[in-house]
Amino acid sequence: MASLSAIGGGTQGGAVAFATTHWSVVLTAQGESPAAQEALEKLCRTYWRPIYGFVRRQDVEPEEAKDLTQGFFALLLERRDLDAVRKERGRLRSYLLTSLKHFLTNERHRAMAIKRGEGQRLIPLEELRDRERGGFEPANASTADQLYERRWALALLDQVLTRLGDEYRAAGNITLFERLKALLTDEPDRLSQAQIADELGMTENALKQAFHRLRERYRQLLREEIVHTVMAPGDIEDELRHLIAVLRA
Repeated sequence: MASLSAIGGGTQGGAVAFATTHWSVVLTAQGESPAAQEALEKLCRTYWRPIYGFVRRQDVEPEEAKDLTQGFFALLLERRDLDAVRKERGRLRSYLLTSLKHFLTNERHRAMAIKRGEGQRLIPLEELRDRERGGFEPANASTADQLYERRWALALLDQVLTRLGDEYRAAGNITLFERLKALLTDEPDRLSQAQIADELGMTENALKQAFHRLRERYRQLLREEIVHTVMAPGDIEDELRHLIAVLRA
């Protein structure tokens, strides 16, 4: 996970185009829009972990939790209740949690029937590795809402690191990225930076400059990812502050 110092500073620099963000596309689309459907599917695939984690905290066994998560996203992709959230100009994070709670309440009163769509699962839950399972277990001391919020924040940061890594890979600098990512996440001391610089055949000053560029780009991408999950530009800073508070808790 990235350090809070890497997340917190300098987030207001650089304009971010707001009109074409994933969540705004979903909420402002009229009728059946391929662009809105694609955007919603992307959001679902990115943020299924906090949903699954919340379901597991309801004393639900893993396989049933997977089915409930799939069922929730299938219902969401039918876009049955987006009109209400359009009026509220809601944030994706809050909208998903409220919708999920309603869905689980309804599911307690009727048998589960999953709409899979041409036999394909909507969200790749098979990617849930054994090493990740512990964080979803009901034995965790966090409340279900707290677990959802933290999983949400971590999923967002993972998305940022994935995008950043893709950029460095495309530029042929993936080795540099992997070493700089260690600086970003672990906040090592000066000696560690010197060791990494020596490993890469760089001066320590050059490494510091490269790390500064990576950190600034990280902050830009973090802001872009947050933009994709809110409806109104005025919500960006509040959502960023919320993210930092969740990670500090």
